[in-house]
Amino acid sequence: QVQLVESGGGLVQPGGSLRLSCTVSGTLFSIYYMGWYRQAPGKEREYVAHITSTKSTNYADSVKGRFTISRDNAKKTVYLQMESLKPEDTAVYYCNRHPAPIGAPWGQGTQVTVSS
Repeated sequence: QVQLVESGGGLVQPGGSLRLSCTVSGTLFSIYYMGWYRQAPGKEREYVAHITSTKSTNYADSVKGRFTISRDNAKKTVYLQMESLKPEDTAVYYCNRHPAPIGAPWGQGTQVTVSS
């Protein structure tokens, strides 16, 4: 059974930074593409970024140039470094395989709130 544990969220002022972590267990982490997703109140979950098994990366236009996704296969962990945060980045952030398989379990997420 795959388990995903996200951490690192919090309250930050506009322009600030946060680093999210997601530790994965119960699967062959290194072979999978991994992604970060987010869900703002009242909105659908949306794609943020993903990283391939060879560490190529891709980002949603809304975060390009501000967020950086990375992975440590030995630690089975994927990271999201977020810079120049904006109020519209406020959401619960989740990680999962990319693309997330239909019916795949999700972790509890980590809340990011950008507010002055």
